[in-house]
Amino acid sequence: IIVFQLSCSIFISLVSRFRAGLKAEIGVFFPMIVLRVLENVAQPNFQQKMIVLRFLDKLCVDSQILVDIFINYDCDVNSSNIFERMVNGLLKTAQGVPPGTATTLLPPQQAIMKFEAMKCLVAILKSMGGWMNKQLRIPDPYSTKRFEAAENSLEPGTVPMENGNGDEPVEGSDSQSEAINESSEILTIEQRRAYKLELLEGISLFNRKPEKGIEFLIKARKLGNSPEEIAAFLKNTSGLKKTLIGDYLGEREDLPLKVMHAYVDSFDFQGMEFDEAIRAFLQGFRLPGEAQKIDRIMEKFAERYCKCNPKAFISADTAYVLAYSVIMLNTDAHNPMVKNKMSADDFIRNNRGIDDGKDLPEECLRSLFERISRNEIKMKDDDLSMQQKQSMNSNRILGLDNILNIVIRKSDEDEHMETSDDFIRHMQEQFKEKARKSESVYYAATDVVILRFMVEASWAPMLAAFSVPLDQSDDEAVTALCIEGFRCAIHITAVMCMKTHRDAFLTSLAKFTSLHSPADIRQKNIDAIKAIATIADEDGNYLQEAWEHILTCVSRFEHLHLLGEGAPPDATFFSFSQNESEKSKQAKSAGLPVIRKKGSGRIQYAAAAVMRGSYDSAGIGGNTGTITSEQMNNLVSNLDMLEQVGSSEMNRIFTRSQKLNSEAIIDFVKALCKVSMEELRSTSDPRVFSLTKIVEIA
Repeated sequence: IIVFQLSCSIFISLVSRFRAGLKAEIGVFFPMIVLRVLENVAQPNFQQKMIVLRFLDKLCVDSQILVDIFINYDCDVNSSNIFERMVNGLLKTAQGVPPGTATTLLPPQQAIMKFEAMKCLVAILKSMGGWMNKQLRIPDPYSTKRFEAAENSLEPGTVPMENGNGDEPVEGSDSQSEAINESSEILTIEQRRAYKLELLEGISLFNRKPEKGIEFLIKARKLGNSPEEIAAFLKNTSGLKKTLIGDYLGEREDLPLKVMHAYVDSFDFQGMEFDEAIRAFLQGFRLPGEAQKIDRIMEKFAERYCKCNPKAFISADTAYVLAYSVIMLNTDAHNPMVKNKMSADDFIRNNRGIDDGKDLPEECLRSLFERISRNEIKMKDDDLSMQQKQSMNSNRILGLDNILNIVIRKSDEDEHMETSDDFIRHMQEQFKEKARKSESVYYAATDVVILRFMVEASWAPMLAAFSVPLDQSDDEAVTALCIEGFRCAIHITAVMCMKTHRDAFLTSLAKFTSLHSPADIRQKNIDAIKAIATIADEDGNYLQEAWEHILTCVSRFEHLHLLGEGAPPDATFFSFSQNESEKSKQAKSAGLPVIRKKGSGRIQYAAAAVMRGSYDSAGIGGNTGTITSEQMNNLVSNLDMLEQVGSSEMNRIFTRSQKLNSEAIIDFVKALCKVSMEELRSTSDPRVFSLTKIVEIA
């Protein structure tokens, strides 16, 4: 654990200070050290996972880091989506172990971990918000406090990170990365992110229906339509399922057939031993199951091998038959289901007379037999299970299995062990591969538009992570975190004019005020009401049409507040042609000072409010219906709770509206008129609250 903690401390220093010069390395190490532990939800090592969660929390202190990670990895076709995987990993951790899954965690450990993951998600949003405020020069209510707190929390012996709020650039970002002018930078970022998303969609489609995937990518202009370009795509693109590549190459339609020919012709087998050539050839795909498909592929392979090595066999037919023999031998020697294994003599006997009636030299066949028996022909290890097995063996050698926590099953103990040299060679290959494929240019983000893509990638997990606990938990610390998450998300989406996302967060928070169903109000709902008031105060200039949600909450709050004071409904002041008895009744009820006093009046006025309505169905007036005494008692105590908010806090929204900018004032007044119309139209309980406010603000 200490070693793991140290490696994380070293890594965070590298990421915060030298990321411009270590683009490829961070691209390999971040998934390996951080994401692998983060994404293990059911059976993690508790201490390691906590170290990783604290690591991510610290990563958010310098707001530039997250944005840079997104630009350089999530927008690069050849890199892993580090930011997206980080957010999704945190969501899964915050949701806890799925029910019915075996877990090594104790319930208190799970609770701590869920809370820490939520803290990280809020930290990510604050970090994005802080970066946006800095770029747009919006005064930021919490960035300075946040950094001081983080400075103090760093363990002794770790180096404090560069302050994200200063103006000094990331070390080396000028010398090691190209200075890119802003207008072209954001265009390329936008294009690269869109390109990557479309490419991933095409790959996912290919992995279901290869022809559809290729057709989609050609239409989207992510792939040329010549057989050579499609063949290069199949050969070089990571993420394609090997089985489906094999299926596609074996098809007999015109285009797949041409692609298969181009695919085979792209190999240079010159000077290779026959089994070496088959190995190289079969690394990129799995042979299909149908005999006809295998036939077409192997026939073309034999022709290509003979073209590259004209002296090897008398004719391509020899190579074709031998290729089949080699594949059968490979299955026979390495499939555990085959009990009676073929001997070298059997193999030689099976291949008599295949070279145009003559025999191939016996020593060639014998050495071929031995090489295949000793070393199985298999695809390149790009399937997850292969990767895990590989890393597991190599990590056990280096003692890394305890550090990286990726031991999967104990049954593999007896498997062939790799040496640490193999492991290091494997890592170097990965670096080379990354360096060859990825751009070496390191982008330092400056244009705030990049946040739109970051929100696109993270808003759904964030909404899920904050909504569910807020709905289900009554733990004050948890609900306070969720509400803070909502506030940060609304701030970013409102300023960035991302209306759909802004409304998704704001309507969820408005529902959590429970003002539409007052009998259910608890402390967390009161906190949500306060948050709505704060959002109106801090983000009023950016809310646009979303003002309607806020003013609807204010209207419902005011309605309940008056009920709490026992005031009669507005409608009683506007009724006509009342006879005397009604008037005297009304006078009596108006004389009820507060709803909490016994008497029929309180039931009459509270009836409209107490009915549990859904957020959308409870009109701003309210619904009427029958009520149980239990609901009534709930309501009475809940109206007491509303006193915590106080009318003055809500009133401030109107008195301060003069400070809004000119566009926001128009949005504010339009929304207020809409809410007022709703109030007046209510059949059960028409009201004039917002109408009075229109007069006041005018």
